[in-house]
Amino acid sequence: MRNSTEIVVGRQGELRMIYDESFDLQQLGHVHIERGSHVEPTMNGQWTADLSPVGGPVLGPFALRSEAIEAEIEWLHCHWLLPGSDSPPRNQTL
Repeated sequence: MRNSTEIVVGRQGELRMIYDESFDLQQLGHVHIERGSHVEPTMNGQWTADLSPVGGPVLGPFALRSEAIEAEIEWLHCHWLLPGSDSPPRNQTL
């Protein structure tokens, strides 16, 4: 898990980040939050991270929900958050 929150500022001044509760986002102004993925149980008690809301793959299965969440955050960080990623730019906060 990451110990810090990274905020990417777009060319139009929009902010993008992987949502966590480390600080009150309302202090930054108007907040628009959208789901970036779905971490769900499988029929056999394992877990997957479906990143289709941001054009990504389904990761897993994982034995633990926490493993699926960790993989979800890592994928979002590498493929959605960072500038120059292979995902299309999005103008919202997750």
